[in-house]
Amino acid sequence: MLSRDLLRNESDRARALLASRGFDVTALDQWLSLDAERRSGLVEVEDLKRRRNESSKAIGKIKREGGDASAQIAEVGELKGQIETLTSRLEEVETELMQTELGFPNVPDASVPEGEDEAANREERRVGEPRSFDFQPQAHWDLGPELGILDFERGAKLAGARFTVYSGMGARLERALINFMLDLHTGEHGYTELLPPFIVNRDALEGTGQLPKFEEDLFRVEPKGLYLIPTAEVPVTNLHREEILDEEALPLRYTAFTPCFRAEAGSHGKDVRGLIRQHQFNKVELVQVTTPEQSFDALEQLTGHAEKVLQMLELPYRVMTLSTGDMGFSAAKTYDLEVWLPGQDAYREISSCSNCTDFQARRAKIRYRPKGGKPQLAHTLNGSGLAVGRTLIAILENYQQADGSVEIPEALRPYLGGLSKIEPKG
Repeated sequence: MLSRDLLRNESDRARALLASRGFDVTALDQWLSLDAERRSGLVEVEDLKRRRNESSKAIGKIKREGGDASAQIAEVGELKGQIETLTSRLEEVETELMQTELGFPNVPDASVPEGEDEAANREERRVGEPRSFDFQPQAHWDLGPELGILDFERGAKLAGARFTVYSGMGARLERALINFMLDLHTGEHGYTELLPPFIVNRDALEGTGQLPKFEEDLFRVEPKGLYLIPTAEVPVTNLHREEILDEEALPLRYTAFTPCFRAEAGSHGKDVRGLIRQHQFNKVELVQVTTPEQSFDALEQLTGHAEKVLQMLELPYRVMTLSTGDMGFSAAKTYDLEVWLPGQDAYREISSCSNCTDFQARRAKIRYRPKGGKPQLAHTLNGSGLAVGRTLIAILENYQQADGSVEIPEALRPYLGGLSKIEPKG
């Protein structure tokens, strides 16, 4: 959620920043009109209360002097009705203001490239050289079934399109990747591991910005009105909702493995093959809560922690700064890590690392108290460290061999009992 001071006192700047994100700024004009009505209404209510109090005092004085106070009594009754009517309207206006505010995306940092979509994203660096093959590399949607480790047909039989059954070494490799990532982030990067609920309430999703805008992309659990999480970012960030933290405790660093559930309502016909865009997938998430002064350094750090996974697995990747039109709703700045997939001859996203500044903290009321000072809004950050299924894809495609087998990266072998290769099914 954006600051009301920004929307009200720097409306031209807010309009330009929101427009750079492709946002319909007529919503800001509506908000400004409501805000003006609210402020004038508050002044009017106070004036009506003052007049009511004065008339009430006059009634007492007239009665003590034995006079007729009927006119003043009638005036007090009329003023009371006006106050009730105006107060009711102000409550409606406040609700409309809040609903409008919840629809505003975060404003981009000055370092973010401006553009309508991914075409304006800026490449920051490439790490690792894509492997040269002396045979035609296959995509994972062919490799997985041939190895007998991915079953797309039975996944669809059980739950419909975009669900997959991992079998044998597929399931073992997924589990190994989860443990490898968690051990790295807790042992070397200083994150505290959490195992949060996989179902959350509406307040949690509003706090991190998934609601109300992305309701159609969520799986709702009836009859309780709860939701399956689209990412561990939601429960982990909301861990400190409506809390005031001590500055000395910051930064907080959390990591969590969870399944993630996304209806992908707006992606029909997109990435329908294989594991790229599933309704259910596993992810290891990184979340930090920091002070405003620390947050952009923390973004570089968090991104580096996600990169370390790719580096240890020796997977080629590039780092992209997303443009204003391609960033997520809550982000002020985002780096995407894109891993090279030789079977698709393309770089594909495997992690998004974002600084949400105080946007989520304002929605979720996450604050900290500087020593001797008043509570202030914290800054929140999150990133995939990494998307597990997409990491499995990258291993299958980058480590495939001419005989149909797939080598296992050195860093993962201890998690698979020393196994060095996945052989084709006999």
